[in-house]
Amino acid sequence: MKARILLTCLAALLTVLVAAPAEADTTRTPAERAREIATALAKDPLYIDAAYKTALPTNLQEDVGKKAGALGYPVYTIVLPLTPSDEFQGREQNVLTLVMDALKRPGLYVVVDGGSRFPWYETKNVPQVSEEKLSAARTRALEDAGYDAGPTEVLARMYELLAQPGIPKTSKRPGGASRGPDLAPDGDGWIVATSIAGGLVVLVGLGLVIGRLRGSGSRKTFRIPPHVAATVAAERRRRLTRETTAELTTLGSELAALPTTAGAGLVHQHQQAALDGHAAASKVLDSSPDLVDLVGAMVLLDKARREYDAAVAVAADRKIDAVPELCAFNPLHGRASGRPTKVESDGTTLTLPLCNECRQALKRNSAPASLPGKDGPYWHDDSLWARTFFGTTGDDLAAAVSRGELHR
Repeated sequence: MKARILLTCLAALLTVLVAAPAEADTTRTPAERAREIATALAKDPLYIDAAYKTALPTNLQEDVGKKAGALGYPVYTIVLPLTPSDEFQGREQNVLTLVMDALKRPGLYVVVDGGSRFPWYETKNVPQVSEEKLSAARTRALEDAGYDAGPTEVLARMYELLAQPGIPKTSKRPGGASRGPDLAPDGDGWIVATSIAGGLVVLVGLGLVIGRLRGSGSRKTFRIPPHVAATVAAERRRRLTRETTAELTTLGSELAALPTTAGAGLVHQHQQAALDGHAAASKVLDSSPDLVDLVGAMVLLDKARREYDAAVAVAADRKIDAVPELCAFNPLHGRASGRPTKVESDGTTLTLPLCNECRQALKRNSAPASLPGKDGPYWHDDSLWARTFFGTTGDDLAAAVSRGELHR
């Protein structure tokens, strides 16, 4: 287990040191990058990006290739780093679509971000295997490989299961649990407060039940298996990244279409604030953020969007709409409601915009359903988001990000 964890850390480190500089210098189009991968796959059906190749032991690479080759139909495996700023916009589906179009060969195409362990796949003229078996094999492989397994181990197990007759069943190993249905690879809209907050509410509610069970002493303690929790967290980050990146692109296009203004006028002030917020959000996303950072990027884009709308309104001689800020305790809860709430702690009083749920929790002397950080509520972390409650304490969030105050 320690060896697996070390391998994962090495892969992540290499991603930062090798992949990021390469992305900064690349001028390739998505189609050109896909053709490059397709050319490599034509020679070797296992493509491992240079960012990971030296970190993955030869025996693991050979195991994947051997088990894929034993299936009796073509299998093309792609392991590469994915980030929102790469040619594929960090999306596995884009990789699959473009590479399949470039290679123009029938087969099972599988891609996995080398920093995670979640394979994505598509088939092209492969009647030998059904979608039901593929989905079951992927789910079972994720369970069997274990919480700390690397992507190649999951892939090898997936191919091993595909070679077996029948449909793989749920793992019976201790700690195994069936994985829920996959989220769709594509989503509409960037404000994910509704969809993701729903999952957070369920998890928070489950946490409250767990706490009561522990406190009662009359029932057995219930715990979510670590690999299930990791699956939920990874899928949540994946969707939030996708939706926020989409808004980054949309708002960027709209800002670029605005006529350039100069001077100290109100239009210029709002336009510049929108540009600064957009740039700061892009910087956060490019840093391969965790969940709290992703939410921070979402908040920056929300502020930039409101500034953009204000610039458009002033230019058209219209009144600026008053739009509440996002909830300070958990921006995924959505907009704050009512007047800002005074929160006192250790002699310090803060006035924060809160959603109705968090405000009611404070009235009951209960802890609000905070956005989770590394060790408890996010405000326990030493980050810009914690120090400013996501910019709701009056700090210029975009300026702070540009000064490098994200994590100090």
